[in-house]
Amino acid sequence: MSARPRTTTSPSPSRAPRRSAATIATDIGYLVGALLASPLWLTRMILTGKIRTDWRARFGFGDPLARSQRPRVLIHAVSVGEVNAIRGLVERLAADLSAPEIVVSATTDTGFARAKALFGEHHAVVRTPLDFSGAVTRWLDRVEPDLLVLVELELWPNMTRLASAREIPVVVVNGRLSDRSIVRYRRVKPLVHGMFARATAVLAQNGAYASRFAELGAREVLVSGNMKWDSIAIRDEVPGAERLREEFGIPAGAPLVVAGSTEPGEEILLRDALPDGVRLVIAPRKPEWWDGVAANLPGCVRRSRKDAAERRDAGDTRFHLLDTIGELGMAYSFADVVVMGRSFGRLYGSDPIEPASLGKPVVIGPRVHDFRDVVAAFKARDAIVQCEAGELKAVLARLFLQPEERAAIAARARDAIRAEQGGSARTAEVLLSMLPASRASGA
Repeated sequence: MSARPRTTTSPSPSRAPRRSAATIATDIGYLVGALLASPLWLTRMILTGKIRTDWRARFGFGDPLARSQRPRVLIHAVSVGEVNAIRGLVERLAADLSAPEIVVSATTDTGFARAKALFGEHHAVVRTPLDFSGAVTRWLDRVEPDLLVLVELELWPNMTRLASAREIPVVVVNGRLSDRSIVRYRRVKPLVHGMFARATAVLAQNGAYASRFAELGAREVLVSGNMKWDSIAIRDEVPGAERLREEFGIPAGAPLVVAGSTEPGEEILLRDALPDGVRLVIAPRKPEWWDGVAANLPGCVRRSRKDAAERRDAGDTRFHLLDTIGELGMAYSFADVVVMGRSFGRLYGSDPIEPASLGKPVVIGPRVHDFRDVVAAFKARDAIVQCEAGELKAVLARLFLQPEERAAIAARARDAIRAEQGGSARTAEVLLSMLPASRASGA
């Protein structure tokens, strides 16, 4: 994959161009859709507590970001998984001699919290607005990027249209178009062709995804690899893990399964499949699922409730609910076996790279559509255990009886990670080649 030559002009100033007819039509479409669906989405937001989100930022309002003469990269990642995936990319961009300013933008509340935790000390973190033209205009005015980077499939009509009108290059990185997504986009291809064509470049995870982007109208498509392989360093310890174990009341050396990013109903499967004498730490994917999971795990200790009485009684339970954000990696680090959630029910899988990087044997179910390539890479090296829901009990029993097998699976998984790494470096090379040498050079 060859890098582009470095540009020598910076984008147009932040003053917004006039809204086009297409932009106005898009706004009207969004407004009509929002009004028609308001009983559904408003009720859901109230029930889940998401109604308390930062609405001001979601409509693009906020203080302008102070800036220097260095070029600025705005990286938009929708939620926790995408935010985690850009960790290696952000590190490589920041370490370059050109030292570009980096702003990370996230959509969901959990994604924003994760971005603040990962990047907030050294880089600006902002909310991504809704795709109404006024909101996007205010967002671009606040940030004034020289390059807009969209992670995976975060192309939006107004966002790409307004960035292009300011001559801001738009690049999709870690691009993926799943089987479900491509079917939906093909149905409305005439409507989305312009959105894909406005991308200056697409850096796709693999050749199949690259072909799909090109089919929908993307002009320059490169294969750069999956950045998620670079997102987590291979290590044995995670700071804070021992404190988490103690506060959960889990004795040192107690046999333990950690189930990460589960969906509703998987807690029942895990509860019934758990070998005798083995404890379970379970981390549901969404906060609104926490209470339902707790109801299905009698006597479970909840991480969010750290009162002394509950910690004292923890020795009498086998179930521990990780109902917090940002501590799952700590829990993985003291697991004996990790089970990936959203892979035994109705959803489409979870990312097994982080627990594998920590030297843990990973068990995953049959539903892995969103992580098919990652799981295939592990399976090619016999570095993950994939099973049906009905087989989980026997698989866990076997693994706890055979520590040598657990260690061998974990070692092969780390080898697989090392073999697949490099996507972040290749992506950074292309992005850096598209930046102006400085803001002054294009003034």
